[in-house]
Amino acid sequence: MTRPAADTQAPDFAAVILAGERDARDALRDHAGVASKALIEIDGRPMIARVISALEGAAPVASVHLSGPAEAVVQGSDVLSGMIGQGRVSWTAPGPTPSSSAYAMLTGFPEDRKVMITTADHPLLTSEIVDHFCRDAARSGCDVVVGLAPYDLVRGAYPDLKKTVLRFADGQYCGCNLFAFLTADGRRMADFWRQIERERKKPRVVIRMLGLWAVLRYRLGWLTLERALALLSRKAGLRVGVVVLPYAHASVDVDSVDDYVVLQRYASAARAPQAAPLPSSSREMQT
Repeated sequence: MTRPAADTQAPDFAAVILAGERDARDALRDHAGVASKALIEIDGRPMIARVISALEGAAPVASVHLSGPAEAVVQGSDVLSGMIGQGRVSWTAPGPTPSSSAYAMLTGFPEDRKVMITTADHPLLTSEIVDHFCRDAARSGCDVVVGLAPYDLVRGAYPDLKKTVLRFADGQYCGCNLFAFLTADGRRMADFWRQIERERKKPRVVIRMLGLWAVLRYRLGWLTLERALALLSRKAGLRVGVVVLPYAHASVDVDSVDDYVVLQRYASAARAPQAAPLPSSSREMQT
């Protein structure tokens, strides 16, 4: 079988999985009866094990690193402790928030190392998705790249899943929990993310950081994706881009009990999903 073109890419990405827990109590963990959200099983396999396998099989990925879950969870999990003991992945204690965990992990890599970050609750992630994302991100010429999937594609494949939708004047998208930090400068975006996360309960502060006019244009449906990237790039002092992925399952994560119940119904059919006929594309800010 012919391998995808991405297999020719050198394995120059360090892949990070954010697997920390934000809250001491979690309805989803309680429902599934597990010590960590990362250990919730989808189609009989822990989510974090599915993510690790997808990253291990991706051509651009040179190494896999965990930020979380907590040490007690790792020690109590034969799956995680076994993978770490075998040297398949490295483990670091998580920070108090996703952004602080990402920032801490990024500072631990050499400045010339490309870093891809994803999350442990990404059970339908595949090596093909990672190949596609890393390949197009590396070609983008940006400092930081985010993965998106067209909302219509996601809704068509998973009509029962509730998704947050980014609504721009020229299209609607869902996030994919895929982030590429491609340059030393790009790592400043993690600090920018930390600042926004710290102030998330203060809308006026967040609006001031992002720009009132940009927020208003987005809420009114006037802001295009290209313009949003340009504004974000200017605010962060970086080149920010996106890769639009032709895979509905790239946007599937498990954030709630409803997500978990619905996804269990889809999981068997989604074991080997195919890409929709959408051309490969990456977009970046225009100066």
